[in-house]
Amino acid sequence: MTTVHEPTATTASAALSVWPASTTEPRPGDLAVSGVPLAEIADRFGTPVYVLDEAEVRDRCRTYRDAFPEAEVLYAAKAFLCRAMAHWVEEEGLGLDVCSAGELELAVTTGFPPERITLHGNAKSPRDLDTALRLGVGRIVIDSPSEIARLAAAVGPGGHQKVMVRVVPGISAGGHDKIRTGTDDQKFGLSIADGYAQHAIARILDQPQLELTGLHCHLGSQITSVKPYIAAVRRMVGLMARLHEQYGLVLPELDLGGGHGIAYRPGEQALDLTSLARRVGTELTDACATAGLPVPRLIIEPGRAIAGPAGIALYRVLSVKRSGDTVFVAVDGGMSDNPRPALYGVRYAPRLIGRNGLADPARVTVVGRHCEAGDILAADVELPGDVRPGDLLAVPVAGAYHLSMASGYNLVGRPPVAAVRDGCARLLVRRESLDDIRSRDVSL
Repeated sequence: MTTVHEPTATTASAALSVWPASTTEPRPGDLAVSGVPLAEIADRFGTPVYVLDEAEVRDRCRTYRDAFPEAEVLYAAKAFLCRAMAHWVEEEGLGLDVCSAGELELAVTTGFPPERITLHGNAKSPRDLDTALRLGVGRIVIDSPSEIARLAAAVGPGGHQKVMVRVVPGISAGGHDKIRTGTDDQKFGLSIADGYAQHAIARILDQPQLELTGLHCHLGSQITSVKPYIAAVRRMVGLMARLHEQYGLVLPELDLGGGHGIAYRPGEQALDLTSLARRVGTELTDACATAGLPVPRLIIEPGRAIAGPAGIALYRVLSVKRSGDTVFVAVDGGMSDNPRPALYGVRYAPRLIGRNGLADPARVTVVGRHCEAGDILAADVELPGDVRPGDLLAVPVAGAYHLSMASGYNLVGRPPVAAVRDGCARLLVRRESLDDIRSRDVSL
């Protein structure tokens, strides 16, 4: 006899803790976000499809503005960018952090003020720099010594461009080795320890058309502790003090980057934003007072923490089979629309939607459709034991580094993005079609 499990209210609430705040379960097995049933979205737009809760994005932007009222908050576009996202972020009073001419052009042609945009990149192309200067980007973050002369030449003797220097503070932080960027053994920035940062700053000061407004650092991604940011403040203010002593330089800005960690599964830790704002503010004030410096304006760059929890990925189950001791549930997407499990071993909590599973939970591995053994979306997770082809699976916390990192592997085509708000769903980004793929292949 099949056992039907009715979750308690407490259990159901915990299970939805990593979903958008507007998520409800109007009937057992059905989930709705912002009043729109996810099963209806899958039927309307097909699968795979990304769903983005507009209100959740806006609320998270406001949370940052409230937590850091005196700081400048830049949304990190690399997490996810489309025209609607740029519009929401701009309306909520955030600036933008971009890493390419493509991200920059999309934002500005949407109407985003270029003076509120900062350009990053460890290896900026001539096109990146030319586009930034042509469009009037607010700041360019210098990441290597060679950029200084190239940028100064591009600006010209009569021109002017605000710049920052990306400094490596020598702090290890982040959820995985591949996303730790605050130490000397990776490609980003200029080291304090070996003097490269100080040397680059001296060269910038010799270029009158470049205005050095501050220092920048980024420690990594998925950081859930405040301590690394406190250590970064101390080291960055220490460098500011040495620059003041040597050159009489007083820098008005300090950018601590982003990397704010979020929970991908119920029970996981996320960075405490209130604690971060309070402790960073206190440390910055105290460190500057000790150094005899005015407190610079703080800049932060959240991306994942704004977009990630607002997104959901929907998949259709294509097959279920047992191999040895493992049950594989294969879906119609995979590493082409979410490479993060393969890259970083990220773990998600998929959920059956559209019907109420009647069987006891079973341990399964959710895999993609691609020709790679590593195409695994969620290993060793619980789903109802009666999961079958045709079912819908929803993966929460899918708003960041999914579409932005999606590929054309197996020529499957990238999924669309639908936004939900106040009971309505609309298409933001259409599905990549076979015609799109064919049109790029121009010759035999």
